[in-house]
Amino acid sequence: MAPSRMKFARSPAKKVQPPSKRVSTGTTASTPRRAGRSSVGKGSVGARVAKTSSRSNVQPGDPIPQRKKHRYRPGTLALKEIRRYQRTTDLLLLKLPFSRLVREIALTMTPSTELFRWQSQAIQALQEAAEAFLVHLFEDTNLCAIHAKRVTIMQKDIQLARRIRGAWGGMG
Repeated sequence: MAPSRMKFARSPAKKVQPPSKRVSTGTTASTPRRAGRSSVGKGSVGARVAKTSSRSNVQPGDPIPQRKKHRYRPGTLALKEIRRYQRTTDLLLLKLPFSRLVREIALTMTPSTELFRWQSQAIQALQEAAEAFLVHLFEDTNLCAIHAKRVTIMQKDIQLARRIRGAWGGMG
């Protein structure tokens, strides 16, 4: 061909995107970019092994694999529970077991000839007072554990909190 008739192919002009619309390729200046295709070629051993192993592993009667169940990190659910119970004013102890406990203690404290009859409001008042006492005790226990540079409460924290409070528990 004559040099005058020869045409050179020009590469199309690259469009330059503004900085806000640039897409990151995931590579940095220090890491080279890999080729676009991941397989080596048609006759590569890796491609053949992957195809045959995927066919041979799955049998017609095999159960379908289940997705892995989602698990929260340790402590996340505890904090979620704390927030939930701080929002409510409901009683946390079940009413019937608490009522049985109150009646049992009342029977042991009185002579066997006397039987008490309990109003539901009286048992409810006792339960509210007991839960308020326990919540206050656990608050003080938590402060004792934090003072000892721990996050887990122990029996010695409860004993210390009760000793500091005095004989009647420091309610009020």
